[in-house]
Amino acid sequence: MKRRIFIKQTAATSAFLGMGGLSLNAFSPANSTKKITILHTNDVHSHIDPFGPKDGRNPNKGGVARRATLIDSIRQENPNTLLLDAGDIFQGTPYFNYYGGELEFKLMSKLKYDAATIGNHEFDNGLEGILAQLPHAQFSFLSANYDFSNTILEGHIKPYQVFEKDGIRIGVFGLGVELDGLVDKNMYKETKYYDPVEISQDITRILKDEEQCHLVICLSHIGYYYKKNPSKICDLTLAAKTKNIDLIIGGHTHTFLDKPTVVKNSENKNVLVNQVGCFGLNLGRIDFYFKNTRLESSEGAAIIV
Repeated sequence: MKRRIFIKQTAATSAFLGMGGLSLNAFSPANSTKKITILHTNDVHSHIDPFGPKDGRNPNKGGVARRATLIDSIRQENPNTLLLDAGDIFQGTPYFNYYGGELEFKLMSKLKYDAATIGNHEFDNGLEGILAQLPHAQFSFLSANYDFSNTILEGHIKPYQVFEKDGIRIGVFGLGVELDGLVDKNMYKETKYYDPVEISQDITRILKDEEQCHLVICLSHIGYYYKKNPSKICDLTLAAKTKNIDLIIGGHTHTFLDKPTVVKNSENKNVLVNQVGCFGLNLGRIDFYFKNTRLESSEGAAIIV
């Protein structure tokens, strides 16, 4: 009950654009009339510059400027595009140590990100560090299972947001990893954590039934899978234990996937689970094809930057 009250109270104080849900069927994209493109990143970790030509693992890869060129070309191809990030924007290069996240948020705003969720490294300079940099972010931060109501971030973070592209209502919500034992308590203070599976059931019901979304996307920073601890909540188990989620865009575990994993949910419907590694090396792309407002098919891949 407290969890539901938290969602309703937080939602009531935020301005929403619109959202929805979907199921994946094996129809040909050629027969579809509408195409929605989802672009996404995760765990960029303050990597602004590309890796150098002599880098042993990632020579001449990554970089914000190259990502911007890719994003611009895809938007020209399909204006009905959303750009999302699954957290851990901060920490990893001297840019963060010196600017505290200002540069990262300003550049993401220039790239016209639509929304992002909060990773554990966003807390590296405490709640005060997040709040100080929010004015530089011209996009929304979404987190449904972090309750900031007794902190300085109250009213600044939404549980979800609804976007509308070509008549398709797209609901996006965020999830974060459990902070206890991972982040110093002084960094997140009175932030409350709710179980991702339970909160997802509540949020997706709102998105499907109340917001009438045609597509539901979860921005997750809980991790793709934990081989050494398979009982730990992760994107794969989240997909299997819930319903109404169509796409989980993941982060935290730096998992490189060439294409989305397909998981059967609690109603035996397909859920796409994707993650594109780290450091801005790849850009995720997933295209959804609709006939009117009915989702008929999808395809996805990781694009090397």
